[in-house]
Amino acid sequence: MAANIETFLNIEPMDLSNTCIKKDSLKDEVAVVTGSTSNIGLGFVRAIAWAGGKVVVSGRNEKAGAEIVRVIDAENSPGTALFVKCDVTLESDVKNLAKQAFDKFGKVDILINNAMNLALNGPVLGSPVSDLEQSYAISARGTMLTIKEFVPAMLERKHGVVVYSTTQFHYSPPMIGGAMYTAGKAAATSITMSLANEVGPYSESGVGVFCMIPPGVGRFDPSRVPVSPDGRERPANPPSTTGFTGPIPPEANAAGMVFCIMNAERLHGSGISVIEAFHAMKYPFPNPENARLSGMRRLNDNELTLVFKNIGPGFSELY
Repeated sequence: MAANIETFLNIEPMDLSNTCIKKDSLKDEVAVVTGSTSNIGLGFVRAIAWAGGKVVVSGRNEKAGAEIVRVIDAENSPGTALFVKCDVTLESDVKNLAKQAFDKFGKVDILINNAMNLALNGPVLGSPVSDLEQSYAISARGTMLTIKEFVPAMLERKHGVVVYSTTQFHYSPPMIGGAMYTAGKAAATSITMSLANEVGPYSESGVGVFCMIPPGVGRFDPSRVPVSPDGRERPANPPSTTGFTGPIPPEANAAGMVFCIMNAERLHGSGISVIEAFHAMKYPFPNPENARLSGMRRLNDNELTLVFKNIGPGFSELY
């Protein structure tokens, strides 16, 4: 962020020049990011704009949206950003989002579904059914509505990227997302990964579809984060945020997203964590001695499709 810009937004300077990302990496690309008036989504639009793209900021907070457009245009150039007020649970709002995006920029190359309400974080036994319905409405319904508005034109032009900013599959201590939050996220993840198979190989469709998982990202005071749904205290630094002393800044996470977008062909049909992206792009971790990947293996598509059968201990003791 330019030194002369003062804002009420909770942001840090956006400068990716110390990464492998160049200023024109996303030149002439147009991105729509839902839920981009704060935190993770705000980082996405600022990073895409830094890399040369045009951005459509989308959310329900008009005051924040107007300020984000002002900041992005000041950081880059006038006309870089557009704000459209949008509740992704409403089909009419999503259609208006698409109309304004196409009217302003003539096309949309990148769709990032990021909208969610972290307050929908309750347990199964302690939450009203309406919380689950709202979680599905924002994540799953919102994702499907935006896909239907933006992806057909991408396929027609044989050029596009679709990303879902997802989280863990279910509530599992000490992770932050509770049952209601993760249920909606899991449904939208399924929709996105199914879409990857529906559009077919990137070599034929020109459209890359993947999920990115931003574990431990945010700018907040860990001491003020409420306890988890089962009453346990949450760790100040979740184990997935290797290489950092606290939460991963949204600006750093956004650099990882830009890198993933640039590599959409390779990532088509994948779920990728921002930590994996950091390692692939040789991101300059503030604490490189702690920047380790866990020893996980990647699942093939058939395993992912049948992942439910691999939950828990099963009959493993019998064979």
